Amino acid sequence: MNRNDLRRVDLNLLIVFETLMHERSVTRAAEKLFLGQPAISAALSRLRGLFDDPLFVRTGRSMEPSARAVEIFALLSPALDSISTAVSRAADFDPATSTAVFRIGLSDDVEFALLPPLLKRLRAEAPGIVLVIRRVNYILAPPLLASGEISIAVSYTSDLPANAKRKVLRRSRPKLLRADTMPGPISLDDFCARPHALVSFAGDLSGFIDTELEKLERKRHVVLAVPQFNGLSTLLAGTDIVATVPDYTAEALTAAGGIRAEELPLEMPGFELHMAWRGAQDNDPGERWLRSRIQMFFGDPESL
Repeated sequence: MNRNDLRRVDLNLLIVFETLMHERSVTRAAEKLFLGQPAISAALSRLRGLFDDPLFVRTGRSMEPSARAVEIFALLSPALDSISTAVSRAADFDPATSTAVFRIGLSDDVEFALLPPLLKRLRAEAPGIVLVIRRVNYILAPPLLASGEISIAVSYTSDLPANAKRKVLRRSRPKLLRADTMPGPISLDDFCARPHALVSFAGDLSGFIDTELEKLERKRHVVLAVPQFNGLSTLLAGTDIVATVPDYTAEALTAAGGIRAEELPLEMPGFELHMAWRGAQDNDPGERWLRSRIQMFFGDPESL
């Protein structure tokens, strides 16, 4: 096919194909694209004619791509990213007048502790924009970035989509939270004897603290697992329960009083907080502006 032949290709069909590859469902693809299921089915029929291939075969409730569909997707995805970048570069962005909608993913600790000051800055600079926040972690962020449901993720991340970019926002250390009135820092013996609260997205009863304690042939006793940091200070109040949280989360939780933060009684490695974003929107003026503000308010205070 030469360039002139591209005139008969509807770009919307390619967007439908990409969405079907991510969703593997006509129903979910229709929801993502705000179209009716008949429209997606009709687009799929046209795609099958365009590529002379079934593209998707139904297996149970899912639609599995054919070998040809996988091959097409590998070529098409970076091409659509390039088109998106070319179009976005031509668009101006003025924060003061923009009404853009930004969809970003934040881990719970980031949403609780770091989003409020960012939101104040964004409201001052760009009062017309809309922020849509999705809850992410290292498991949820990659598929949401790959599908375009979010353009930026701020969390600890490991594996990312091939077209995603990433940078370290800050290096943090854990802090111990306690609400009791006993003077002085907690000893390691007391730390292991105390009941612990754990913030766990998946409801786990162990974490990185337990890994480090195992190296010392020690254990702790977790009596409470909650899915988010908001409200943790209220739960600890009036009890001997302790909790270990990132330093920036500890700062936000102790600001209202009633609990205090201190160093842990054992050596703990620090951890990195990452910002990852879609490569297709690397040069988008609005996205670049938003990433700069996230860097400013989520990054290491010493770097400002």
